[in-house]
Formats: sequence, structure tokens, C-alpha cells
Amino acid sequence: MEYLIVFLPLLAAVYTGFGSRLISVRQAQVVTCIAVCVSAILSGVVFYNVAILGVPETLHILRWMHSGAFSVSWSLKIDQLTAVMLVVVTWVSALVHIYSVGYMAHDPHPQRFMAYLSLFTFFMLMLVTANDFVQLYLGWEGVGLSSYLLIGFWYEKPSANAAAMKAFIVNRVGDFGFAIGIFSIFLVFGNVHFADVFAAAAGKATDIINIGPVQFPVLDFICVMLFIGAMGKSAQIGLHTWLPDAMEGPTPVSALIHAATMVTAGVFLVARCSPLFEYAPHALMMVTVVGAVTCLFAGTIAITQNDIKKIIAYSTCSQLGYMFFACGISAYSAGIFHLMTHAFFKALLFLGAGSVIHAMSDEQDIRRMGGIWKKIPITYTLFWIGSLALAGIPFFSGYFSKDAILESAYAAGDGIGHFAFYMGLAAAFLTAFYSWRLIIITFHGAPRASHETMHHIHESPSIMLIPLYFLGLGSLFAGAIGYYLLHMVSPDGAFWGGAIKVLQEHNVLEKIEQIPALAEFAPLIAGIGGIAIAYLFYMLRPEIPGKIASAFPFIYKFLLNKWYFDELYDWLFVRPAKRIGNWLWRTFDIRLIDGFGPNGAAFLTRFISIRFGIFQSGYVYHYAFVIIVGLIGFIGWFVYRSAG
Repeated sequence: MEYLIVFLPLLAAVYTGFGSRLISVRQAQVVTCIAVCVSAILSGVVFYNVAILGVPETLHILRWMHSGAFSVSWSLKIDQLTAVMLVVVTWVSALVHIYSVGYMAHDPHPQRFMAYLSLFTFFMLMLVTANDFVQLYLGWEGVGLSSYLLIGFWYEKPSANAAAMKAFIVNRVGDFGFAIGIFSIFLVFGNVHFADVFAAAAGKATDIINIGPVQFPVLDFICVMLFIGAMGKSAQIGLHTWLPDAMEGPTPVSALIHAATMVTAGVFLVARCSPLFEYAPHALMMVTVVGAVTCLFAGTIAITQNDIKKIIAYSTCSQLGYMFFACGISAYSAGIFHLMTHAFFKALLFLGAGSVIHAMSDEQDIRRMGGIWKKIPITYTLFWIGSLALAGIPFFSGYFSKDAILESAYAAGDGIGHFAFYMGLAAAFLTAFYSWRLIIITFHGAPRASHETMHHIHESPSIMLIPLYFLGLGSLFAGAIGYYLLHMVSPDGAFWGGAIKVLQEHNVLEKIEQIPALAEFAPLIAGIGGIAIAYLFYMLRPEIPGKIASAFPFIYKFLLNKWYFDELYDWLFVRPAKRIGNWLWRTFDIRLIDGFGPNGAAFLTRFISIRFGIFQSGYVYHYAFVIIVGLIGFIGWFVYRSAG
């Protein structure tokens, strides 16, 4: 059964991709949707067996590599953490596949798109079922490749090509750190299998690694390198610039990559490696700080953006920050719980945005919308559900997971814990603010689209709405089920078995009951406050935002231009790289390689040909002269040899 979960999407991708010219659009859609839906159903069965009944297992497929003492097998590790990720990945992927049937109905290449979606799903499943770091890395890179194909699906658009390249290159920066981490693990432990490495982690807690004249605790160094890889994949501050640009891909891609799968791979990596991170306090501090800063940083940008998908993309970046700082304070279960609930309501918001874009004739700028809620009431209602869950309003899914993270941060104590708490609290206010800014500007007020566009606005077809209904149910009930029925954030960690390790002195969940009531209710107050301010600014007094922007133009432009990270990287890396590349091209390629290679050979041949061509005049005395010179040379050579 577990084999089918992983390999059905691969078989569907191969069949649809290589047979795209031989099969019909309907066949491609049916094959890929059925394959992923079957995987989703089987994932539910595995979740029951592993997470509910508590029967984890490891399935061997084949021996992959063997060189001396180094051996890697392809195995499927199915524990509680994997079971949760299987449900998240396959269920969201299945709904995105179904939604894509309607959304991509008028695209000229739907077979290729469905094949890419299934291929992406396979690599993500390979990643979360990995039993060692090598298989994890292969799935990691496969997800990166698939995301490149999906983001750049509309390759006729230069902006889509640029976005795909940007995502691929920025992720390679993080993946370089990830690779160094894996190399270091093999160097230190002599092994790359999770069980062996994690079992030996405590014994390496005091070991030191020398890098030149500097000494580092070996586990801190390894975990920092692993986290750099996670930063790239999960778009944390510094390596986040690819995420908003990736909105150039079709909207189903945004929902699949940026809600439940690719961007959560980094959070999964940190949780999977909790037995290493627990003995790496400096690395945990780095995870906490980066996550806390990211959740506020992305929120400040989202409040000024006008592209409906980019607002939700920055929201994803912010929510990933919550997940990371939860892991940084050793509340891994709260981070993974938020990963699960976030997958439902963020996929709902992305696909809901796709429904709006579909209704608005591909318009994505919210300033050209307005007054459409009565024309698409189902999408509007579901958008409200997703936004309420995102803002952490009781008793939607996000309320349980976000509150668990913020309460854990406060319980972590003075210093880094309270820093994360207050950053997360500010981000909670911004989250509610930009969510209702989006709702009000998009759906309410006077229509700002053309008369023709407004005339043609209609609700999406059922094939696009059915996935939204299921995601809406997840946004309503997934949090309560995980919190009350499954006890995913209980202090004893019984639900997770041995999949997540937390040292007793790091168990902040035990201290949650001791936090003051004000800290407990602060996230709810922040969320309601954000909604109220957005209602005041954009419904009651819509002139206020413009006045604030005019009063503080530098701050407004700073946030509108995304803290100028793209401009900074262009100045620091892109332009110098282009200058160095141009110099190398002119010096080595044109002057050296071409000069002495093909161009040099051609010049020499032409030079010799011209010189010898002088003798090809057609005059007999010229030919006689050459014959005499040749004869004299031959006689001279013969005499020289004879004398010698």
C-alpha cells in the first residue's frame, strides 16, 4: 500500500508526460487525478495505522548505492511525522489536480501541466518518506526541479522564465549549505541513515570541528548547514526573494508549491532532524531568530502589495516563520501542527484567488476589482473561511495551531522566547490587517473593473468549487481535530511517538499552563484589532491609507519595494556576476579559446592559402621557378645527408 502512495503519481507523470502527444486531454486529466486521489485515500489508511494505532514501519525497496563501507538503500520510513506529511501532501495535491481540470481547461498544453503536477507530488512524497539523508536530498532536488518546470510552465512569457530561473538559482544557494551539512554528517558519523545518525547524536554533543583557525561545536555546524538548506526551500528572510516571483506560474502551482508541499519541506527537515537540533543550542537560536524576523518582515510587505497572489505568497512566507520559530524553541509538534492546518486554509486562499482571477478575466491587481461579492458568493464565503483561519479567529483551524506556537514562545521564557512571542504577536496583527484589506478591496466597494469585465463575472465551474469545499472543511475542523482528538501538541508528545525528539529541559509545552491570561489572549486581541483597523481604513474611511502613505513616503516605498532586497541582490551579486562573466567571455572565450582555436586555425589557413596562392598565377615561368627551387632544395637535402 505504501508503495502505491509514492509510485502512483510517478507512473501517472510518466504516462501523461511521455504520452502527451498520443493521449487526449481527458485521458491525461483522468489518469493523473485518479492516481493522486488513490494515493490520498491510501495515505488516510496509513495515517490511521501509524498515527492512531501507533505502528510505524520501514519498507525496503532496493539497495541504491554501495561503495566500500558506504551503503545506501532506497527505503520508505513511515512514522507519525511521515504519516502527517503524507496526508497533507496527497490530499492537497489531489484537490489541486481536480481544480486544475477546470482552471487549465483553455490552456493549450494541459497534459504537460498535469504531468508536472504529478511529478512534483512524487518527489515530495519521496522526500517525506526518506530513510536517510541521501534519499532526502534526491527528493529535495527533485522538488526543486519540478517547481522550476511548474513556475515556468508558461515559458512564452519572459517574466515566467525569469521567475523560474530565480527560484532555481536561489534554492541552489540554500541547497549548497544543505549538501555541506550532509557531507559533514557522513564525515562525523560515518553514516547517513537517520536511525544511526540520530542514535549517535548525544555522543557528539561536545565534539568540536575545526574550520581554519575557528572552532565550532560539530552539531551546531551541521544543523546550521541543514537550516540554510531549509531557509532556501521555505523562503526565509535572505533566501525568500524567489517566493513572490513564483506567482508567475498558474494559480494551482501557487497552491501546491506554496501552501502544503515545497515550502514546508524546510520545516519538515528541521522536525525530522530534531534529535540533532536538540543538541545544537546555537542552531536552535538561529532557527528561532530567523523564523521570528521572517514572520514579521513578510507581514510588513504584504500590507502594501496589490497583486492578489503576491499578498497570499507573503502571507505564506510569514506563516512559515511561525513554524520555524516554533521548532527553534523545541515546540516541533506545534510547528508541524501549524504546517498541517496552514496547508488547508492557505491552499483554500490560493485556489480562491484563482477563482477570483478566473472570474475577473485573468486580472490579478486588487485595485481593479471591487463590488464582486454578490456575483461570486461561494468564492467570497470560502475566502472568508480561509481568512478567518489565517487570522487565528476561534474556532477555525489556524486558531489552535497559531495560539499553540505563540503560547509556547511565551512559555520559553525571557530572552529568545519572548522575542519570538512579540514578533509573532505583531505579525498576527498584520496578518489580520492585510487579510481583511484583501477581502474589502477585492470584494467590496464600487466596481473598478471595466463594464465588460463586470458583465462577464460569474462563479467558477463545479470542478473548481468542489476542491474549495473540501479545503473549507479542513480550514474549519482540522485544527480542532488535531488539538482535541489527536492531541498533536500535548506535552508528553505521545502522538508523535519517537518521530520527534525533545529533551526534557526544552519541553516548553509543559509550561504553557503557567503563562498569564493576557499572553494567552493576546493573539486573539491582535487578530481582532487587525480586522478592526482594516475595516476602518478600507470600509469606513478609505482616504486614510492614502494619507498615511503620503505622510510617510519613504516607509511606504520601502515596504512596497519589499525592503529593496531584489535591488540589493542585483547590486551585490547580479551586476558583479555579469561584469565578471562578460570579462571572462571576452578574455578567455573570444581572445583565448576562439583566438587560438577555431578563429586562429581559420586565420592561419587563410594566411597560408593567400601566400601560396601567389604562385598560382598561370604563368609558366612562375611554375618553372618553383620547380627549380624545389629541385635545388631536394639536391641540397640529399647532399647534406650523404655528407653526414
